[in-house]
Amino acid sequence: MEDDGGEKSSFVIGLIENRAKEVGVAAFDLRSASLHLSQYIETSSSYQNTKTLVHFYEPMVIIVPPNKLAPEGMVGVSELVDRFYGSVKKVVMSRSCFDDTKGAVLIKNLAAKEPSALGLDTYYKQYYLCLAAGAATIKWYFQKLSDGKKSVGISGLKFCIFDVNDVGDKQKLQVTFNGSFDHMNIDATSVRNLEIIEPLHSTLWGTSNKKRSLFHMLKTTKTVGGTRLLRANLLQPLRDAETINARLDCLDELMSNEELFFGLSQILRKFPKETDRVLCHFCFKPKKVTNEVSGVDSSRKRQMLISSVILLKTALDALPLLSKVLKEAKSFLLANIYKSVCENEKYALIRKRIGEMIDEDVLHTRVPFVARTQQCFAVKAGIDGLLDIARRSFCDTSEAIHNLANKYRQDFKLPNLKLPFNSRHGFYFSIPQKDIQGKLPSQFIQVLKHGNNIRCSSPELASLNVRNKSASSECYKRTELCLEALVDAIREDVSVLTLLAEVLCLLDMLVNSFAHAISTKPVDRYTRPEFTGRSGKSTYLQQVCLIVILAQIGCYVPARFSTLRVVDRIFTRMGTVDNLESNSSTFMTEMRETAFIMQNVSQRSLIVMDELGRATSSSDGFALAWSCCEYLLSLKAYTIFATHMENLSELATIYPNVKILHFNVDIRNNRLDFKDGPRHIPHYGLLLAEVAGLPSSVVETARNITSRIKEKGMKRMEVNCLQYHPMQMAYRVAQRLTCLKYSSQDEDSIRQALHNLKESYINGQL
Repeated sequence: MEDDGGEKSSFVIGLIENRAKEVGVAAFDLRSASLHLSQYIETSSSYQNTKTLVHFYEPMVIIVPPNKLAPEGMVGVSELVDRFYGSVKKVVMSRSCFDDTKGAVLIKNLAAKEPSALGLDTYYKQYYLCLAAGAATIKWYFQKLSDGKKSVGISGLKFCIFDVNDVGDKQKLQVTFNGSFDHMNIDATSVRNLEIIEPLHSTLWGTSNKKRSLFHMLKTTKTVGGTRLLRANLLQPLRDAETINARLDCLDELMSNEELFFGLSQILRKFPKETDRVLCHFCFKPKKVTNEVSGVDSSRKRQMLISSVILLKTALDALPLLSKVLKEAKSFLLANIYKSVCENEKYALIRKRIGEMIDEDVLHTRVPFVARTQQCFAVKAGIDGLLDIARRSFCDTSEAIHNLANKYRQDFKLPNLKLPFNSRHGFYFSIPQKDIQGKLPSQFIQVLKHGNNIRCSSPELASLNVRNKSASSECYKRTELCLEALVDAIREDVSVLTLLAEVLCLLDMLVNSFAHAISTKPVDRYTRPEFTGRSGKSTYLQQVCLIVILAQIGCYVPARFSTLRVVDRIFTRMGTVDNLESNSSTFMTEMRETAFIMQNVSQRSLIVMDELGRATSSSDGFALAWSCCEYLLSLKAYTIFATHMENLSELATIYPNVKILHFNVDIRNNRLDFKDGPRHIPHYGLLLAEVAGLPSSVVETARNITSRIKEKGMKRMEVNCLQYHPMQMAYRVAQRLTCLKYSSQDEDSIRQALHNLKESYINGQL
C-alpha cells in the first residue's frame, strides 16, 4: 500500500483474538523501529475497532493465525482480512508463533524503555494477546532479514536492522501500549482497585459476600450479548463525546417517557437470549451435505443449525412489536434504530422466506424435549416425504415411551413416577423414595439416588430411547437438506442480521441495565453528566473513577450535579501490599505503579493516587510525594491525590491549579463520623488516637510537638502566599473568564458577573 505522499507503507501488523472477543494487535513500523501494541475487547461483531486500527496504520503485511480461533458469532480476523483488505499481503503463521511468553522476553530485551515503565512486570498477563501478536510479527521480521529482504512487499524500504541475540542492540525498539482509539484504557491494577468487575478479595470472602462490584450492580440485562456488551463497556468506556451524549439523550427519553421505557422492557423479553449467537451459523458455509453415515457430532451440528433458524424466526416475529414501540421515539439513537432496523425491508423478506419453509407454530424454546420436537417438526409437512416418514417414527417411539411409563405406574403402583428428559441420556424414570416399599422391581436398571428421588431406566426404555434418538437424527438430516437453500439465502444478508444482534444487545444494556438502575432509585439520586472541553477517602476516590466510567458508557451517574471531561485512560495507585509474585516490597510496588503511570500518562488522563511514600522514611516519602505532585502538575493531567502529609498542602500556595479539600469529621460520644464537606479538622490523627484510648499524657505531648512543627509550616506558607499571590490572582481571573465564556446565562447576567469579578479583583477578594 502507498500513502498520500506516494511512499510505501512501512507497517507490518500482527492480529490475534480469543474466544472472549478480545483482540491483540502489534503494529511494527519497519522505518522507525517502533512497535505499537494494542489489546481491547471487540464490542462490534463487524470488527469496527479493529478496522479503525488497521485503517490508521495502513499496513503492507497483515499476519494472522489460522481461523480456528474465531469467537462464536464472529467471522475471525483471518476472514476479516480477506474480505476488507484483499490488496494487503496476508501471512498466515501457525498458532505456536503467537507465543506471549516469547513476546514478553523479546520486548524486554529490545525495548528502549525499562520493563517497569512499560508495565510488563505488572501487566504482562493483561497484555498477553498483543504480546503474542508482537512475537509473531518480530519472528516474521527476522525471517525476512534472513531471506535478504527481497520478498514481496518490503524490498526498497530503508528500515532499522537489529539482532535479537545481540546485547549491543538492546534498547533500540520504541514500544508503546495502547487500547482502542475509540475507548478509554483502564489497566488491570485499576480494574482491580476500582472493583469494576469483581470486589476486592472476593476469592477470600467467597460467593456469599454481600459486597458487589459495579458490573454486578448493573448486571440486570436479559440477554447473553447484552451482558457481554455491558462488561466490555465497563472495561473500555467510550471516548467519543457524540456517542456518549447520544446514549444519554436516549436515557433522557426513557426516563421521561414511561410508556416507551416499559414498552421496550416488555418487547425485549420476547427476543431469545441467544439472538446474537445465532449469527455464527450463517457466517460460514459448511461442507456440502452428503448421504454418508453421520456421527454424533454431525447430528449435533444439524440440530444447532435447525435451532438457529427457529431462533431467527422467533426474533423476526418480535421485530414488528419493537417497530411499534419505537415509532414515536424522538432521541437520535432510538430514531436511528427505528430507521435502520424497523424500516429495513430485508428483515421482512428473510421472514417471508423462512415462512415458506418453516411451520408457523414452531417457536424457540429451551425445554430439552420440546426443543427436540420443535426441531423435528420445523419444516412444513409435505415438503419432503422421507422427512414425514422419520417424523412418524419419532412420534410412535415418543408415544410408546409415555405408554410404557403409564404401564409401570399401574403395574408397580407408582403413581408419582415421572418421565424426565435430558439431551444426553434421553428419557429416564424418576421415582420419589417415599413411594418405594423395599426394593425396586427387577425391571428397573441403572438405579441412581438423586436427592429424595431415585433415577433409573429399564431395558424397554433404553431400546425405545435408541429408536427415538435414531428417528430424531434422521429428521435432523432430512431437515438440513430441506433448509440448505434457505440458509444460503439468509447468508447473503448476514450483515443485516449482525446489525439486528448489535442493536438488541445495545437496547438490552440501555433499557434493562442503565434505565432500570436509575428507575429503582429516588429521582434526585442520579443525574445526567455534562461533558466539557476543560480540564473513609479510598471509597471516595473509587467513586470518582466509577462515576467517570458510568458517564463514558452513556449512563446517568449517582450525583445531584456532575460536570466531567472525557478521559482517555484511568490510572490508580491504591493500597499498600507486598507483591510476592514479583518479589516486591510494599514500597517497591508503590514505585513501580507510580513509574508506570508517569511513563504512560497523557493530558486527557485521570490519575487517582491514594497515599504515596508512606512505606519508606518520612523524609524520603515526603520528598517523593512532593516531586511526584510537581511532575504531575507539569503534565496537565487531572489528578486526585489523597494524603495524610499536611505539608503537601503548601503546593496550593505555589501552584494556582492546586485545590485542597478535606473530609468533614463529626466527633460525638467518642466516635468519628465521616461526612462529605470542605471543613478541615485540625490534628485529626491526634483526635483518632485519643478516641482509640491512648493515654492522655501521650496525646498531650504529641499535641505540643505538632503545634511547634505547625508554627514553622505556617511561616513558610505565609512567605509563599506573598511571593505567588499575583500568579494566583491571575489564574483565578482566567478561570472565571473561561466559565463565563461557556456560560448559558443571558447577556445582562454575564455583564453583571464581569463587573463583580472586576470589583473582587480590585479589592483582592478573589
